[in-house]
Order: sequence, then C-alpha cells, then structure tokens
Amino acid sequence: MTITSKDVAEIMKLLEASAFDELKLETGDLKLHLRRSGAPVREAAPEPPTPPVPPRAPAAPQPPVPPVAPKVPADPSLADVPSPLLGIYYRAAKPGADPFIEVGQTVEEDTIIGIIEVMKLMNSVRAGVKGEVVEIVAGNAAMVEYGETLIRVRAA
Repeated sequence: MTITSKDVAEIMKLLEASAFDELKLETGDLKLHLRRSGAPVREAAPEPPTPPVPPRAPAAPQPPVPPVAPKVPADPSLADVPSPLLGIYYRAAKPGADPFIEVGQTVEEDTIIGIIEVMKLMNSVRAGVKGEVVEIVAGNAAMVEYGETLIRVRAA
C-alpha cells in the first residue's frame, strides 16, 4: 500500500477534527503513528507482577441483571439516519449543486442523502428508511463520526 504525503495530510486533518487523540496504522511495511497536538504521550509501562491470589470461598449466586432498555426517542415516529463512516459529510454532489435532499422531501430506503469523504474516496449514503425528511442534523462539509445522526425522517 502506498500512502502519499497528501493522504497523510488528509488523515491528520480528519484526526484533528475527530474526538480521538491518537491514531496508529500498520499495514505491511507501512507504520504510521499520529498524535494530536497537546495530547498526552502514553508510553508502554511494564506491568507489575500480580501477587498470587489466595483462594476464596465460592460466591453466592447473583440474580441475573436485566438488560438496559434502549433510549426511547421523544417522538417514536422519527427515525435517525446515522453516519456509516467517519469522514466529511457533503449534502450535494459538488459545490454549487442542488442538495440530494431537503426538509419536507419524501425519501425511500435507497434514496441517496449525501456523500461522506474518507481519504479522498466519496461514499454515497442512503436513507435506509422510507418517510419524510423532518430535520437535516449534519451540516454541509461537516466532520461526522461513525453513528452520528445525519438526518431525521418521519417513518411512513
């Protein structure tokens, strides 16, 4: 794999805009280690030997822990469309072009709602749900994280 200085600059830009402090990438003979400016340096410290643990009496059986209930949206008819990737979200195919979608527009599962750029690769993002667009959460040319809400749709 060949990575150019432009690729490294793009990766650095994505790292600076993300919530991460550090990135390590190893593929074949290539090893890339980037750290955000001001991030603490973490050096691998040798682990202290663990002292032997004396045997203990068997623990009393514990009742099963109930699963955590998922968050219930304020309006159950709304569906969030999450970002499938970390990258830069664009609402239109190119600068000056009409956006893929607008608030009030009806979308199908396969309707393209935007593009996410990752290392100069453009990835189409589909709605994945049928309904009416009620809110566009992510701004144009904004850095988005994996799972971050891009739009909200009132499911049909």
